[in-house]
Amino acid sequence: MPILFDCKAIEIVMVVVSEGKISSRGKYLRKRLKKICRIGFPGALNGIRMRKWYTDAMRKYCSIINAEEFCKTHQIPFERVPYTNSEETKNIFRTSGADIGLSLGNDYISGKIFSIPKYGMLNVHHELLPDYQNAQSIIWELYNGSTDTGYTIHKIDQHIDTGAILLQEKMPIIFRNNLADTVAYNYAQLFEHSAKGLATVFDNFEKYFSEARPQAQGRSYTTPSWRQFLHMLRQFRKLKAGSD
Repeated sequence: MPILFDCKAIEIVMVVVSEGKISSRGKYLRKRLKKICRIGFPGALNGIRMRKWYTDAMRKYCSIINAEEFCKTHQIPFERVPYTNSEETKNIFRTSGADIGLSLGNDYISGKIFSIPKYGMLNVHHELLPDYQNAQSIIWELYNGSTDTGYTIHKIDQHIDTGAILLQEKMPIIFRNNLADTVAYNYAQLFEHSAKGLATVFDNFEKYFSEARPQAQGRSYTTPSWRQFLHMLRQFRKLKAGSD
């Protein structure tokens, strides 16, 4: 946020944070059960364990500010909504007067939300599109034997991570002692680089927006099963040995 706040080409008119509450418990439980059936119970438990790689562990390598405190300091309107696609979100977007919306770390955003701003909404996906749609950063690149990662700034459309691409940057994966630390370190690097990428896009918005390129057919990922995770570990050790 500080980088965007310092960007002279834009004005941050409001920050909206979703509290992540469940809008429909029945729908939520069905979705979770379907996912567990697909990846298995061990995979689901491992997925919960891996979340810390992208949160607490990542914070060792980059500074994460408190958005509400930052907004208060700089007199930026700040709102909380119960969940992303709530009526509260829709009403706030309508009254904000924003020309463009920016999604950071949200789940699926429906058309009733992303279509409200004049230019729609952008998303920052911390992987390379269209090859890694809906993918957790770094792990699936390693799974496929790649030593690269990256981020993509794209338009939001009715699907997940399928909108036209404005800016993309590929970055080498820096190997650390173990898989968890490798993910945390490189995820922090993606955060820092993508923040600068956003500033670049907004500094030259008309150019990037008008020249956004549609994505080709992509591949979507989810939380790895236990078997897939073991393959990731083997690939990590193999690729790390090759990089030493």
